[in-house]
Amino acid sequence: MTLWHKLGMGMAVSGLVLSATLAHADDDKIVVGFATAASGFMQAYDKPAQDAAMIKIDEINKAGGLLGKQIEVVTADTKTDRAEGAKAGLEVIDKGADLVVVSCDYDFGSPAALAAESAGKISFFLCAESIKAGIQGVGPHSFSASVLAPVQGATMAEWAYNKKNARKFYRLLDTWTEYNKGICDGFDWMLPRLKDAKLVGEDTFKNEDASIAAQITRIKSLPEQPDAIMLCSMMPGVVSAIKQIRAAGITAPILNGSGVDGSYWLSAVPDLSNFFTPVQGSIYGDDPNKDVTAFNAKYKEVTGADPSSQYVYPGYVMIDVWAKAVERAKSTDADAVVAELEKMKDEPTLFGPRSFSSEIHHQNRGRYLIVETDKGKPRVIDEWTISEAIPVDYLVSK
Repeated sequence: MTLWHKLGMGMAVSGLVLSATLAHADDDKIVVGFATAASGFMQAYDKPAQDAAMIKIDEINKAGGLLGKQIEVVTADTKTDRAEGAKAGLEVIDKGADLVVVSCDYDFGSPAALAAESAGKISFFLCAESIKAGIQGVGPHSFSASVLAPVQGATMAEWAYNKKNARKFYRLLDTWTEYNKGICDGFDWMLPRLKDAKLVGEDTFKNEDASIAAQITRIKSLPEQPDAIMLCSMMPGVVSAIKQIRAAGITAPILNGSGVDGSYWLSAVPDLSNFFTPVQGSIYGDDPNKDVTAFNAKYKEVTGADPSSQYVYPGYVMIDVWAKAVERAKSTDADAVVAELEKMKDEPTLFGPRSFSSEIHHQNRGRYLIVETDKGKPRVIDEWTISEAIPVDYLVSK
């Protein structure tokens, strides 16, 4: 045996020893890596959900840990930048992450999720609501903790039909984001399933538009006025749109998605009424599940502020379902954990049941609370689960 062969074998053995030492050193912990935005505009979305995830991690650790091990958290800032997102994903993987948590939005979270997929690690989007935030856009180890935007549109259409006796609908789409389009996609899927319901008109606008006077004129000129307006929009432009609709004397119920949850904007539309949104949990102190109200109090105790919107909650759910899957798999091995996640069917969580399958790692059906804003005051008035799940083929085709 030559000297080079001996040196090569020695280096290989040393490498194995070092790897074994590191593995042994990590045997007493499980690592969750957050490749999320600690700066830039995505911080406003990522941080609240991440804070909720940290609450669940703390609960698990205080209860004895996961598989008898403490969960350790490592972080890297994506800086709300796609290129930095990929670097952040690799950074937390290098720090030993067993689970890689990525940004709330598919576009900004996918670079880190793709890095995790390449490394054979599980990734969870904090609250992304595009079907691409999972198998279809990242790969078989990627999931999202929230409920798809199309489910929100379908929920509001079916609920308004059954509970507000709406039969004539108007569709007003803000074309700015895929999220907005997703809300209307779900509405479009549901409407033909509602006997004698019909679309009496539709129009579009852009979030940045200062005026939607032309669209409002077309609504008021319809031969029959709508029983409900499906407004597929989000902050900040949605506030101006709502204000203009009401200022024009249109009093029909306005239905929207979860993106407008929160009372922080309501002062801009004084005494807003007949406005309805779907939420996974209520931040208003009236959730029918008292454990949610207790969570809200805990969140304020930990962070110093009340939850700003329902988008806080998916962060807690994400750690909950992942930890359950790890316990059932008796391992953090990605494939084993994925297999357990895909067995979940209406898995109970604090904020409604969750289901995953080998076809979809997102929620194409889910229980929503319905929040009505009346005279400027939001409150829970009902809950609704769509009568059937939105088919994966339909979601992928949009």
